[in-house]
Amino acid sequence: MGNLADDTRWLDATEQAELVRRKDVTAVELLEAAIERIEATDPAINAVVLRWFDEARETAAAIDARSGRGVDGVFAGVPFLLKDLWATYAGQPMSNGNAAMKATMPVADADTTLVGRFRDAGLVTAGRTNSPELGSVPTTEPAAWGPTHNPWDVTRTPGGSSGGAAAAVAAGMVPIAHASDGGGSIRIPASCCGLVGLKPSQGRITLGPTRDESGLSVELCVSRTVRDTAAMLDAVRGPGVGDTVIAPPPDRPYVDELGADPGRLRIGLLDHHPLGVDIDAECTNGARAAAALLESLGHHVEESFPAPLADPESARRFNALWATNMSASIVRIGELIGRPVTEADVEPFNWVLATNGRALPAPDYALALSASAVFRRGVQQWWADGFDLLVSPTLGDPPPKLGELGFDPADPQAYGRRVGRFVPFTTAFNVSGLPAISLPLHRTPDGLPVGIQLVAAYGREDVLIRVASQLEQASPWAHLRPTI
Repeated sequence: MGNLADDTRWLDATEQAELVRRKDVTAVELLEAAIERIEATDPAINAVVLRWFDEARETAAAIDARSGRGVDGVFAGVPFLLKDLWATYAGQPMSNGNAAMKATMPVADADTTLVGRFRDAGLVTAGRTNSPELGSVPTTEPAAWGPTHNPWDVTRTPGGSSGGAAAAVAAGMVPIAHASDGGGSIRIPASCCGLVGLKPSQGRITLGPTRDESGLSVELCVSRTVRDTAAMLDAVRGPGVGDTVIAPPPDRPYVDELGADPGRLRIGLLDHHPLGVDIDAECTNGARAAAALLESLGHHVEESFPAPLADPESARRFNALWATNMSASIVRIGELIGRPVTEADVEPFNWVLATNGRALPAPDYALALSASAVFRRGVQQWWADGFDLLVSPTLGDPPPKLGELGFDPADPQAYGRRVGRFVPFTTAFNVSGLPAISLPLHRTPDGLPVGIQLVAAYGREDVLIRVASQLEQASPWAHLRPTI
């Protein structure tokens, strides 16, 4: 190889792991190549906000020392980045995008269960990626760390809340990165940055030891290829001790679905905002083009979608859950920094959201949970009635300019309308618990990525991987790379 940083920049994680396995490169060399790319590229992107390169070098050296003994995971030696949101990594700090935590930098004494599985998979974690404060908004512009820039156009957002992760992968710093999704936060940045972003089924991956799988959030990754996402899902799926929701196990490894014939599927098309709000024509065009491609591959596509998605009350119920979760998150921040959190410690949107959450009567929260259960069953019924997949745009707009999604306390309704236009297709599948994947199947005339979302029945990530692989072969995207 010539310059390793350049030669490996656009290789996916599967191929980079194979280089280490064949001993064409060492894990240390692969890490140093990633560090070189981060140091060269990140000043223009601001994706990697916490760096622990020295510890990563020790991890990589340990992988090299035991290489060939058959004890390392599927991604042994692959450079990796962890999202700066609730994913504790023993011996390293976390800020959750919050200025008060950044000032304190509490160090974790234990891994989350998922982080432990990342280690077992052989991933070499080199630091943390930028996240909006407490992961609450669909853009990555925290006051604590500053905005992350989209590699496709540095004036635009990479999305959120896994925006730092997506920007780092899209820019070729690392081939794959940790991401989480409580309302679209894997799929939104995947769409904005031209990546693959799978939100697994509720209960597919443990949130242990401290978080609850029955809530809105799930975790996995953003990647550049379907095979990396499938391999990662195989590596980390499954329950942990005491999990409250456990998705049914797959019949076979997800990597076995790559290239497998999905058969002729019945697919519904949602190409417009379910509540009738205008969305960008490129998002509609992208969904229709994906539908036409699916038909050309032998599937049956018809205009149909679950009726509860058009219920205007669904957003209010989601906001009630989101606000209550935010008020709880702020209490947890206080526990981590060792003092009560004040208004000065939190960005205005999150303070308003938490204040609303604290003011919500307990019966109203219980009613929101009950209504969400009805909503979940209503949405899932559409699949039970005979559909295999839903195809839609991932977002209502291509990536907006940085600053466009800012919150004005004087006009919170305007902010709600703007976000409602931007993310009309993602939150319903956090509430309903269904697996959904964003694929980089469309571009605007000026080259901005537009993701297309596929949603499957509960527990059917196998169907998503099969069809995503089929689409990746029919309409490849690996050759599409931003110019940094």
